Amino acid sequence: MRGLTKTAAAALAVTLGVTLAACGSDDDTTNNSAKPGEKVELTYWTWAPNMEKVVDVWNAENPDIQVTVNKQDGGDAAVTKFLTAIKAGSGAPDLMQAEYQVIPTLVSSDALADISGYIDETTREEFSDGVWNAVTLGSDAVYSVPQDSGPMMFFYRADVFEDLGIEVPTTWDEYADAARTINEADPDVYLGTFSANDAGWFTGLATQAGASWWSMDLEAQAWGVHIDEEPTQKVAKFWGELVEEGVINNKPMYTPEWNAALNNGTEVGWLSAVWAPGVLAGNAGDTAGKWKVAPMPQWDANAPATGSWGGSSTAVSTQSEHPEAAAKFATWLNTNEDAVAAMVKEAGIYPAAQTAALSALNEAPEFFSNQPEFYDVTAEVAQTAAPFTFGPNVNTAYSAYNDEFGKATESKKAADFVNAVTAIQTITTEDMVNAGFTVK
Repeated sequence: MRGLTKTAAAALAVTLGVTLAACGSDDDTTNNSAKPGEKVELTYWTWAPNMEKVVDVWNAENPDIQVTVNKQDGGDAAVTKFLTAIKAGSGAPDLMQAEYQVIPTLVSSDALADISGYIDETTREEFSDGVWNAVTLGSDAVYSVPQDSGPMMFFYRADVFEDLGIEVPTTWDEYADAARTINEADPDVYLGTFSANDAGWFTGLATQAGASWWSMDLEAQAWGVHIDEEPTQKVAKFWGELVEEGVINNKPMYTPEWNAALNNGTEVGWLSAVWAPGVLAGNAGDTAGKWKVAPMPQWDANAPATGSWGGSSTAVSTQSEHPEAAAKFATWLNTNEDAVAAMVKEAGIYPAAQTAALSALNEAPEFFSNQPEFYDVTAEVAQTAAPFTFGPNVNTAYSAYNDEFGKATESKKAADFVNAVTAIQTITTEDMVNAGFTVK
C-alpha cells in the first residue's frame, strides 16, 4: 500500500478488519516527488461543470505542473469506475472529485493517499471543523481538500409569513407552531414535507441535533454505529409527530407534485442547503423574489448549529506518481481566491473555504435579489456546521432509510418514525458485520 502514514494505515485497518503488516511507513510518499525541472502531468476526474476553464488558470500559471480534466458521471458511477481502476492497478487518475460520504469507502479500498504532509495549518484554517472532519475521518490523516459544502438553512415564503403575522422560527418548537398556523389558515398549504427519498437531507437534520452515525476506534480497530441514539431519535420523533398531526406533508421531494407545490404556493418552506436557489429558480420561477433564507431552527438557541447536505472534495489517488504536486493543485483549486471565484462563476458551487467564499460571493442569487444579504446569512451559518463521521457502508444505511421511513410516512404514525431509526441501525450494523468489519 503506497502513500499511507501510520495513522492512515491504522484507519484503513479499522475499515478492513485486517492487520497492518503490509502497510507502508510515514515516508512512503516522499519518494514520488517530481525531480527538479521535471514537467509533471496530472489527470483530474470531476463531474463539476466547466472545471476545465478553472484548470486553465492553473495551467497558465504553472507550466511545470499541467492538469488535464477528465469529465466523469457523478455519484456511484464515478466511485465504481475509480475503484475498478484502483483494483486493476492502472488507469486511476491523480486526482478525484470525491463526495464527503464516500471518503470512508475509498479509504477502506486503499484508494486515497494521505496528503497531510503537504497540507499546512493555513490551509486547515480555511475550513470549518465540520467540513474538515469529513476529509480526515477524525484522525491526523488528510484524505482530500474540501471543495464545496452544503450548509443547511431554512428557506421560506416571506410574503406568506408576513400575511399571517408569523415570525421566522428560531427554534424547532417555533417551527412546529408556524407549521400549525399555516396549515390552519389553509389545510392545503404546508410549511414543508418530510421526505423519505433523500437520506442526505435527514442526515443533515440529525447532524444538527448532534448525531454522528459512525465512529472509528483506532486503538481497538473497530467501527461504532450510532444511528439509534438520542439525537436521531429526537429528530425522527419531532417530524413523526408533525406528520401524524397532519400539519406537515408526507410526500417526497423532487417529484412533479412537489415541484408544482413550490410554484403554486401549497409548499411555502424548505429546509435545504445553500444550493437551493438553483432548484427553486428551476421549479418555482413564478415565486422569485418572494422567498428568504434564515438559519435553521435550533434545538438549543444558545449553541447554534447546522447540518450539511451535499458537498465534495478533491482527493489524491494512491496510484498517483506525483502526490505532492497533486496536493499542491488540490490546495490551490480550493483555497486560492482566483480559483474559488472561477469555480463559483463557472461551476456554480458554494465554496468550502470560508475566506475565499466571502470574496467570491458578493452578490445574492438572482432568485433572492430581494435579500441582498443572502450570502452574509450563509457565511454565518456555514461557520456552525457540525461534524459528522460517515462509515464504509453509507449506501446500505441510506437505502434502509428510504425503505423504513417510506413505511413510516405511509402509516403517518410518530412511533413508526422512531422505529425506523432502530431498523436502520440494525440493518447497517448487520451489513458491516457480514462484510467482515469489526463493530463495537
